[in-house]
Amino acid sequence: MSTFNTSMIIKHWSSFILMLFVTTIHAQTNYSNIENWAAHPLKHDASDSISKSLRTNFKQDTLVDIFFIHPTTYTSSEKEFGLNADVENVELNDKTDNSTILYQASVFNASGNVYAPRYRQAHLHNYFPLTKEDTINTVNAFELAYEDVKAAFEFYLLHYNNGKPIVIASHSQGTTHAKRLMKEFFDGKILQEKLVVAYLVGMPVEYNWFSNIPACSNPKQTGCFCSWRTFKDGYKPEYIENEKDSIIVTNPLTWDVSKPITSRKDNPGTILRNFNKIKPVIVNANVVDHVLWSKKPSFFGNIFLTTKNYHIADYNFFYMSIRENVKERIESYLLTSQSSN
Repeated sequence: MSTFNTSMIIKHWSSFILMLFVTTIHAQTNYSNIENWAAHPLKHDASDSISKSLRTNFKQDTLVDIFFIHPTTYTSSEKEFGLNADVENVELNDKTDNSTILYQASVFNASGNVYAPRYRQAHLHNYFPLTKEDTINTVNAFELAYEDVKAAFEFYLLHYNNGKPIVIASHSQGTTHAKRLMKEFFDGKILQEKLVVAYLVGMPVEYNWFSNIPACSNPKQTGCFCSWRTFKDGYKPEYIENEKDSIIVTNPLTWDVSKPITSRKDNPGTILRNFNKIKPVIVNANVVDHVLWSKKPSFFGNIFLTTKNYHIADYNFFYMSIRENVKERIESYLLTSQSSN
């Protein structure tokens, strides 16, 4: 009897210690610490980078804020931090800054103040659970990641926004969280009036995901969202073939539902590996069913580009088009706001 009691005590004590350990690990990220932001107006970071050809005429407007949620950069096979990343890991943060913050968040640096929180992102493998237990762990991992994104946005609203209009932008896992964030904070809420536009890129956004926020149908429309996933012309993965919902697909060169087909000549500029070289007429964009198709990019060395999934280049391929479009929508939003006051 005493052996049973002792073992039970040890078991419960171990559970208590584990609970304390998990609680400590899962303590909310502190967004008053500027180091917990990958991009922030109060520090110089990769989102401030300007491609060489754009520096001469660069002028930043600051009437609007951009809240950017970065994609998965925690992809190591070792999963050294478990299911969720460590926001204080220098190596991982450098990887984030020198990839998505440089090549994606910088798209918006002429149009407003860019805020991009570091967050306990779910490891890439969480998108591919194999067992029931994996699925449960995956749900918890994404929940923890969203907890940070939500906390960062709430801190931003309270301390930085000051009533300014907002652009939401995201990619891949960032879009997984941005969809939820917009539903919770914007969709049918007072804050929806402050939404200039949302670029929800790299993940499917269903037609009925929002109740009050429409998909953008023209280049100047505001209070709406754009979304696309880029693949090589003619390629459609099996998981997309099996999608049951109707998915929003925006053409990021025309931004017009009546103009779903484009040529390379419509593309004002692409950024590949060399951030300082903007290359026009590199890639086209055609809306086909649930995806965006692009022909193989035309550049020296493209023979080595063998992938059919252009997910990583969802922003890069259309860098200048996005840069110009967000300015156009902001101008439209501010003009409408002024005329209504």
